[in-house]
Amino acid sequence: MKNLTLLLATSALVLTPILASAETLRWARAGDSLTLDPHAQNEGPTHALAHQIYEPLIIRDMFGQFQGALATEWGPKDDDPTVWVFKLREGVVFQDGADFTAEDVVFSFERAKSETSAMKELLTSITEIRAVDDYTVEFVTDGPNPILPNNFTNLFIMDKGWTEANGVTKVQDIANGETTFAATNANGTGPYKLVVREPDVRTVIQASETYWGSGEFPMQVTEVIYTPIQNAATRVAALLSGEVDFIQDVPVQDLGRVAGTDGLEIRTAPQNRVIFFGMNSGADDITRDSVEGANPLADVRVRKAMSMAINRDAIQQVVMRGQSAPAGMIAPPFVNGWTAEMDAMSSTDVEAAKALMAEAGYADGFSIQLDCPNDRYINDEAICQAAVGMLGQIGVTVNLDAKPKAQHFPLIQNGETDFYMLGWGVPTYDSEYIFNFLVHTRGGDRGSWNGTGFSDADVDAKIVSLASETDLAARNATISEIWNVVQEQQLYIPVHHQVLNWGGKANVKYPNVDPEDQPKFKFFELN
Repeated sequence: MKNLTLLLATSALVLTPILASAETLRWARAGDSLTLDPHAQNEGPTHALAHQIYEPLIIRDMFGQFQGALATEWGPKDDDPTVWVFKLREGVVFQDGADFTAEDVVFSFERAKSETSAMKELLTSITEIRAVDDYTVEFVTDGPNPILPNNFTNLFIMDKGWTEANGVTKVQDIANGETTFAATNANGTGPYKLVVREPDVRTVIQASETYWGSGEFPMQVTEVIYTPIQNAATRVAALLSGEVDFIQDVPVQDLGRVAGTDGLEIRTAPQNRVIFFGMNSGADDITRDSVEGANPLADVRVRKAMSMAINRDAIQQVVMRGQSAPAGMIAPPFVNGWTAEMDAMSSTDVEAAKALMAEAGYADGFSIQLDCPNDRYINDEAICQAAVGMLGQIGVTVNLDAKPKAQHFPLIQNGETDFYMLGWGVPTYDSEYIFNFLVHTRGGDRGSWNGTGFSDADVDAKIVSLASETDLAARNATISEIWNVVQEQQLYIPVHHQVLNWGGKANVKYPNVDPEDQPKFKFFELN
């Protein structure tokens, strides 16, 4: 095992062990976790709750740095770079008392690779997972994969025996409305155990007496009561009145009021997430528009015109009150492959957009439905409402349909929307993650969130090659080539990079605003 691997495994945030006291933290955010099945939905709030109960092999701390969780060492074999070896933490037990072993890791990764898993795109290069002994696992890849560990930070480990006993060896098919035991029950190795689960109402978790990290992390929060509060005014009122102690999604219009209230604090940081619109450009005809027998979104001139109609500066200033950064590509600045040049490519030019519409044969415009969530991203519905007016300036009449994310996301996953809002975070900090989910042809183990219908065999081959290219310069050149296609084809309409605003009582302390928007309460202190 290489020295660098040992350094990565031990480069955790240095924490002074503190005896835990019985302290309850009341936590609220706009939307709930969509499921407790850790492989069923690749979505931020869902992962945020899962991180309290389950654990991956490797975690990112609240600064975004690698830290060993259920693995203590990892690295490729010196004599075979297609095999990654992970040494597992010994003495770990699940919350029901069952021992954690390599068998659980093999089972969990095979489960996460299955058809209904939302995490399979992260594991496409893995051809075999094998337990060498109880505390050693080897991952065999189809070529040397230098960034394989980056893909593991939200891959949670389940107890094989628990899933078998409860009939949940298969991943919940959330896109088609399936409900399973694992969707509302949990048994992990994490710092907190599930006590109460009432979806969209209340979730209660309590410190696990069996947690291996009890002496390594503060663990001052011994109970968390999680309440989703969709209405922004109600959420802020709950904080101001003391009904809750900590909220995410502080509305931008209330930042000053919260910050100016005695005993409350606001902490702000850029998020590893871009907000954008997707368009179904691959279909010959679409059903949610006014054009008969054709698809206006199939014409790149229309897509570019629609992008040019979006006034990102106005959204930043009026809708977001300055709490966003206009985007020209669907990658955040955190991500390998992002460039300032591409991120500055989106500009507003209504007259040029009208000319492109006329050139494409749509001088009189057309109407189309825009599907938008109303409880997932900061001011998501308000952004969509602003876009409705902006697109109207070039003759595109937009019928807005805003609904909770639990109903919105399946529209994208099932190909039932032609024009939609989506936000994308990149936990791997690499463009391959974006390409696997959003650009590769939909089908098999890639493209599950590609609602655009875009399909290009050459681009697909380049995306696949990224998983095994060890020459980083060549790999980055391929990434650049793929981004050039994405930009030239205007597959998506980037809007902005999201900014995080966390608010809470002044005695609620945490190391940093997590760039993934995932508070990890084992790090929190109450003083």
